[in-house]
Amino acid sequence: MIYNDLRLQEYSVLIYRILLAHIAYVFLRLLFVIFNNDIVQVSDLENFLSLSILGLRFDSSAIAYSNLFFIFFSVLPLSFLRFKKHQFFSTLLYFISNSIFLILNFIDFAYYRFNLNRMMGNFLESISKENNKLKLIFHFLFQYLNLVVLFFLFLFIWIGLYKLIKVKEEKIENNKIYYLSSIFGILISSALIVMMARGGDFRKSTRPITLIDAMDNLSKPVHSDVVLNTSFTIIRTWGKNSFKKSTRFNDFEVASQVKPIKNYNEREVIKKPNIVIFIIESMGREYWGELNKNKNIKNFKSFTPFLDSLSKHSLIFPNAFATSRKSIHAMPSVLAGVPSFEIAYTSSYYSRQKLESLVSISNALGYDTSFLHGAKNGSMGFQGFANTLGYDNYYGRDEFNNDEEYDGFWGIWDEPFLQFSKSILDYKNEPFLATIFTLSSHEPYIIPDKFKGMFDNGYLPIHKCVGYTDYSIRQFFKSIEKSSWFENTVFIFTSDHTNQSYYKYYQSTVNRFATPLIIYKKNSDFKGVDNRLASHLDIYPTVAELIGYKKPFRSWGRSLFSGKNEPPFTINYFGGGAYLSMDENFICVYDGNKAIGFYNLSDLNLEENLIQNKNQNMLRLEKKTGLFLQDYFNRIINNKMYYNPK
Repeated sequence: MIYNDLRLQEYSVLIYRILLAHIAYVFLRLLFVIFNNDIVQVSDLENFLSLSILGLRFDSSAIAYSNLFFIFFSVLPLSFLRFKKHQFFSTLLYFISNSIFLILNFIDFAYYRFNLNRMMGNFLESISKENNKLKLIFHFLFQYLNLVVLFFLFLFIWIGLYKLIKVKEEKIENNKIYYLSSIFGILISSALIVMMARGGDFRKSTRPITLIDAMDNLSKPVHSDVVLNTSFTIIRTWGKNSFKKSTRFNDFEVASQVKPIKNYNEREVIKKPNIVIFIIESMGREYWGELNKNKNIKNFKSFTPFLDSLSKHSLIFPNAFATSRKSIHAMPSVLAGVPSFEIAYTSSYYSRQKLESLVSISNALGYDTSFLHGAKNGSMGFQGFANTLGYDNYYGRDEFNNDEEYDGFWGIWDEPFLQFSKSILDYKNEPFLATIFTLSSHEPYIIPDKFKGMFDNGYLPIHKCVGYTDYSIRQFFKSIEKSSWFENTVFIFTSDHTNQSYYKYYQSTVNRFATPLIIYKKNSDFKGVDNRLASHLDIYPTVAELIGYKKPFRSWGRSLFSGKNEPPFTINYFGGGAYLSMDENFICVYDGNKAIGFYNLSDLNLEENLIQNKNQNMLRLEKKTGLFLQDYFNRIINNKMYYNPK
């Protein structure tokens, strides 16, 4: 029959299977919303359907890439493809390629609330440095057993629907018609694959869709993560380098507005202070009472009694922000003033170049510099980057050398490791710089058995861990009060990123990055509340001033002391190819080339876009964001991450 020779039955089955993949992606999007709607805030079914329609071209693109071999295998002019054993191979090809991305989407259901971005092509970075990968994987499977069961149910239903329509074995009667139809099928399939992969058309005036296109036609920028799917974001960013040179603005504009070279030489430092920087794992500003006194959060509850007491004698910044969502990305931000955007600096091609940082300037002034973290040495990439920064010493689980205090997942419990840190600092020659990175408030949110019931369980699994870490820091301070170095030490507290959120105020888009920041020194004038915007980027230049570094240095932040004449500015990677910047007037969402949204500082959830009513303040923020990004990328690419007077 000519019907068989034209291969219409085979083509119709192929179309059905590709449509089935599209339907699967709609349900994946629904599950993503169900698991994360407190963050992505899809209001109702109509809202979901409208976002799904916008997401269709991203689904099509992901399906085109992931099913490329299956589609071509299905249209090749090979008559034996109709036979059962070859259809079995076709089925395997279809489900192997789709199941890989199906698994990644399911993983993202759980980990989206930690990263607050869809997974990218560097998703293996976080676990690649761990020596207990298998244990972490099994822990994930056990902790999210509901997702594991749901995954297999989803796959079972997909396989069942796939089998509903099969390719029938039919004899070819006219080879000429068969092969002509096959050539036609190959050409049409190739065209459709290209169109799907590009996101919908062949026009020369358009480019293949990227992550930033998910921002189109959205009233809430956070909905871009609903429009996207994890398969697409991984495929589009796999092996990609987002670092690109720009000559859009001239050097004078960069120097005058971004001020990448700083020089704070007015403070007289008679005796160089020791510096201890605490980077507290997952410590969102939300958990810290003194930083929320004026936030008007109904029924607010603090989980940091000791840090609250310390804050009353400190200089605190209730409007500080992290620049990233991962621990390893916080290190360059806090220690070198280098934010991590779409592709993190630490995982880029440029991460091993000479880098000016608070470590390098401290070394130049004769400081003993140490990094302390209770995880296995090499874990999370910390030791490698610490070596890149030039720390004199690294102290981890290996140096602690007592696995009786091992938490079973990440490293040594905070309380014993901080006591170990005290013993290390007691033998240091002054002045010294020490960075202490805690770990016990990390997922899976457990505390030592002997402390169970001691801390408030609160409303979220992390709350008891925050209480334990706060207690650990209290014990650390109790133990160092009589140390000879204590009174001449400046303590800076921040976190690597935020984490689980209970209050709506902190579930807002902007407050995804709300981090604590306080500066404490016994019997000093570092006291009070500074409500200006601050960020991780400001820590490095602040330390530079505190230790009396008089030379010019490269920094994108500002000193929180002498930099008062510099207008506050924060920036981080929003997701979907966009950036989120703030100054003292407005919030800006920037797509890499232009602003696509302006919002009042009080509009933390980015609900009312003011872009149709641009004013001079908005235009200044837009330009500064562009200037910042140009200087950031150009300096990294041109190996100018340090001050060179020439």
